[in-house]
Amino acid sequence: MHAKDSAPWWRSAVIYQIYIRSFADLNGDGVGDIAGIRSRLPYLRALGVDAIWITPWYPSPMVDAGYDVADYTGIDPVFGTVEDGEALISEAHDHGLRVVLDIVPNHTSDRHAWFEAALAAGPGSPERDRYIFRTGKGAAGGELPPNDWVGMFGGSAWTRVPDGEWYLHLFAEAQPDLNWENPGVRQDFEKVLAFWFDRGVDGFRIDVAHGLIKQEGLPDVGEIGDVLEPTKREDHPHWDRDGVHEIFREWRKVADRYDGDRTFTAEAWVSGPKRLARYVRPGELQTAFNFDYLRAPWEAARLREVIDASLEALGAVGAPATWVLSNHDVVRHVTRYGRTNTEGSGPRTDTTEPVDLALGTRRARAAALLMLALPGGAYVYQGEELGLAEVEDIPEEFLQDPVWERSGHTTRGRDGCRVPLPWSGDAPPFGFSPDGVTTWLPQPESWKELTAETQAGDPGSMLELYRAALRLRHGHPALGEGDLRWHETPEGVLVFSRTPGFTCAVNLSGEPYPLPAHAGVLLASGPLDGDTLPDDTAVWLAVEG
Repeated sequence: MHAKDSAPWWRSAVIYQIYIRSFADLNGDGVGDIAGIRSRLPYLRALGVDAIWITPWYPSPMVDAGYDVADYTGIDPVFGTVEDGEALISEAHDHGLRVVLDIVPNHTSDRHAWFEAALAAGPGSPERDRYIFRTGKGAAGGELPPNDWVGMFGGSAWTRVPDGEWYLHLFAEAQPDLNWENPGVRQDFEKVLAFWFDRGVDGFRIDVAHGLIKQEGLPDVGEIGDVLEPTKREDHPHWDRDGVHEIFREWRKVADRYDGDRTFTAEAWVSGPKRLARYVRPGELQTAFNFDYLRAPWEAARLREVIDASLEALGAVGAPATWVLSNHDVVRHVTRYGRTNTEGSGPRTDTTEPVDLALGTRRARAAALLMLALPGGAYVYQGEELGLAEVEDIPEEFLQDPVWERSGHTTRGRDGCRVPLPWSGDAPPFGFSPDGVTTWLPQPESWKELTAETQAGDPGSMLELYRAALRLRHGHPALGEGDLRWHETPEGVLVFSRTPGFTCAVNLSGEPYPLPAHAGVLLASGPLDGDTLPDDTAVWLAVEG
């Protein structure tokens, strides 16, 4: 047995992110559902991932696609029932897949019973203390917001209620921030975790893990900047405060009461790897998304710099790295890599720069092999295994992301990476929904070339590249958690070896590169030219030792 086989599963797991609204729709309403996920479990098992992470399925008014939660222990009827969820967890386990849910602790929906009670109870009440209410500023009786904080979707982070107080919402107006200094809030969330752990859930991805604690006195930020970019400050009044770690130490105790290596992953946008490592210290969370890696441009020096900094910082606290290329909040990496500026980003205001999708796809194939060869775990966002690009021409009347409205129609938002998946057929809905159904976001006609059905069995397809890589990753003792040793290479080339007997080479130099010494080629992201590695291509090699 490999050492990695006896380690907790999450230290090397490849987890597949399911954006539930856009994965598979079985009941024919154009929106993905639990039954749809259940119907595609064989596909996920064949893909070779270890677990699935499902975006919020809780009852919600859907102002922010389910991240405005009205009940943390229910399931929205558009997706199914709690019994459907229990059946999915059981069936996923039967397929050898773990199940990770999304938990949204920074804010609730304004339709949550807690917030409705807070509004009804009035200023100074215990109910209102569950949220962050304050009196306003201004000479005429508090007509100005309490401070200068800006919401992530644009505009002030404060909204005034009829009795004159203001409540904080770092996201949409319909997403009031909870007061995590309130003991009742902490106790209730520990009950929520236990509710789902009792139903067999293997872990949670924590939304906005860095935002739960606000600085006492709620001082002005004093700067605006780009609210969709992570702060570089380490003393920010509402991001990455020290107090969040006390919360997560208590959450870890809840998880540790259960068998099976239950786990947490932090969505923590922080200033760098050293700050990120604080979330995964012993006794806190197990893993955290590596957003510095996602944001790194397609440049060898920058990628190596981020890889080294991540492995050093996380290794220092005994935590594995967790690599990610795309998710439901950022531009899909096929599109990013097909532009001049290849840095990862959130919603773009300017999508007029042309995209070279052939280039982006070639780089995305190489990036997949690079990511899956690195030590630790990885996340795959649904559709990246099909090579889907960002859909940047969704007609304005279909856009649903609150960023679109709150930006005054200057930022199109995140809908372009959330378009329903193409499974089969020659025309929309491409097997996502039953024939004739209109999907909640329109699918491009061109996706008929990228359906899972079309790609299955085609050795040159993105889907078969992912299947082959994941199959090798499971079988090769060097892959998953473990060591990494860099080779000396010319500028623009990354080569590293892992023990035993594995080398990965990635060429970003613009020139062909001679393959390192090897005993055989395990997998390549594109055709090799004899014993040379073409530009924007990656290869996995078997080596002696």
